[in-house]
Amino acid sequence: MTTTHDWPHLFGAGETGTPVLLLLHGTGGTEHDLLPLAERLAPGAGYLAPRGPVREHGMNRWFRRFGEGRFDVDDVVRRAGELAAFIDWARTHYGIADRPLVAVGFSNGANIALATALLHPAAVANVVAFSGMYPLEGRTIEADLSGTAVALFNGTTDAMAPTDSVVRVGSILESRGAEVDRNVREGGHGIHPTEIDGAAAWIASTTQKAAP
Repeated sequence: MTTTHDWPHLFGAGETGTPVLLLLHGTGGTEHDLLPLAERLAPGAGYLAPRGPVREHGMNRWFRRFGEGRFDVDDVVRRAGELAAFIDWARTHYGIADRPLVAVGFSNGANIALATALLHPAAVANVVAFSGMYPLEGRTIEADLSGTAVALFNGTTDAMAPTDSVVRVGSILESRGAEVDRNVREGGHGIHPTEIDGAAAWIASTTQKAAP
């Protein structure tokens, strides 16, 4: 049986005193996909880039779905727990427990980052979600998210992450005490260069606040 410790992943320690970016790829991606963004998002930072454990027609994903935008919420909950366990293992294994960790996810990766932050805030307290949406439809969120900070980056015409779902995830996060920074641009699914600049500024500000 494969455990989260066995997940294929990449790790780079980065420079002392920098945050560690948890890089979570989108559907069909790999642990390599978001590495080119790491230096632009947080110069000198460490990175932890796992590969999604679910396969859909040969594509890597973070959780199962029944169709486009129709998530298997039970599996979302399960996989969020697995990701939280992987993070806990990696913090100890790589000696990064005392450094701020920022989850940076795109699309399906953004959704698992948001789910993990909503369900396991001790594991993921800071999230940059590119083209993400609410992944836990029908579930009640009871966690205290007063120590959580989330930056949402979405396009106004993104059919894969509808505006109403984006608004919903932001509202639920805020209702549980999280700080939410909402960023909306024209266009659809993807990561725009201006969003990278915005995310870099947000990461710098957020991790400075979290520094001891």
